[in-house]
Amino acid sequence: MPTQGRGEKPHDLDCLTIAELEKHAEFCMGKQTRDYYNEGADSGSTLLENTTAYSKYRIRPRVLRDMSLIDSSVPIWGARNSVPIGVAPTAMQCLAHPDGEVATAKACKEAGIAMALSSFATSTLEDVASGIDGHPSILQLYLFEEREHSRILIQRAKRAGYKAIFLTVDTPMLGRRNKEIRNQFKLPKPYRMANFVEDSRSSALETVMGGSTPKSEQGVEKECTSTKGYHDGKRRQAPTGPVTFYTHGPNPTLNWQRDIGWLKEQCLPEMEVWVKGISTAEDAHLAVHHGVDGIVVSNHGGRQLNGALATLDALPEIVEAVKGRIPVHVDGGIRHGTDVFKALALGADFVWVGRPILWGLAYKGQEGVELCLRLLSDEFRLCMGLAGTAKVEDITKKYLVKIDRSGFISRL
Repeated sequence: MPTQGRGEKPHDLDCLTIAELEKHAEFCMGKQTRDYYNEGADSGSTLLENTTAYSKYRIRPRVLRDMSLIDSSVPIWGARNSVPIGVAPTAMQCLAHPDGEVATAKACKEAGIAMALSSFATSTLEDVASGIDGHPSILQLYLFEEREHSRILIQRAKRAGYKAIFLTVDTPMLGRRNKEIRNQFKLPKPYRMANFVEDSRSSALETVMGGSTPKSEQGVEKECTSTKGYHDGKRRQAPTGPVTFYTHGPNPTLNWQRDIGWLKEQCLPEMEVWVKGISTAEDAHLAVHHGVDGIVVSNHGGRQLNGALATLDALPEIVEAVKGRIPVHVDGGIRHGTDVFKALALGADFVWVGRPILWGLAYKGQEGVELCLRLLSDEFRLCMGLAGTAKVEDITKKYLVKIDRSGFISRL
């Protein structure tokens, strides 16, 4: 029978894999929450391919290399992350568990892992910063057309000690998520968009994808209604009313020339400016040209443009374009420690994990998030040892081969 190493926590014998964690979470979440977290855009093909892209690669292990001491840690924002894994920004975590983002932050602190917080969190950025207590935290930002909303968030993040802004750049409009429309998904009471407390009066009534408000709630707090932005044929009219994800999150006016410069003025020197949602070499070149501090290769978890490249498939051309000038991170589809290894071998400096964290949170709150991070970290360290890589910087594309549809392999 396997024994635990010194300092290791005992296994949860009911949950030994991320796949098992997902099944547990299905029973812990209500239908609306489950559909909201797990759905992709349209048919969900990009959502699926984010995961299946990893099966195109096989690992070439090396042997007789003295794996008695493995260092899986990496430097990030002035700290040492225990593994090259971070918790990706996911909205409204109190839907999964009442402790929400604060529980996730405490789990990250315990694991020594960085956390990115969604602007549309159900816990304040200050409470999350207190929970992670000094380990790097990052604020994901939607740059609103009314910039004052974003400016206030940035200033609060600076005061709370956040290390970077992840500007989401792949939402000029929202992808079509049919279950959200059918479910008329909305944030249930008593939860609210905690970082827009001055605007939170109507947040519980706003349907995320713009479905009709249930008749039982029509007319309630009518004065707080929010409206989407639009173009009247002559000029762009910005969204109005309290901040909600559906009305204010998408911003079709964003552009490299104007908005990156403004954001750097607001953030520097206290916080770095990264762009999240890059999927082509052309935009990677532009990101470097406009002086961003890093890139997150992302397709919004398959929730925006269905039919877009899986993030792992997009990664190599972006790494090649950047040529080491700025860090390249990647998210999407990571379900096992070997996936982390493969992403690093293809040139990523770091990976971010989203849905599995939510599954852990739904399963057992903070303890469930710790379990999720432990599973991925243990699998990654085991993969390092069995592949013959004692340090993260040893992981390169020479450890991978790619398999085509016919089953033939090719060296990278």
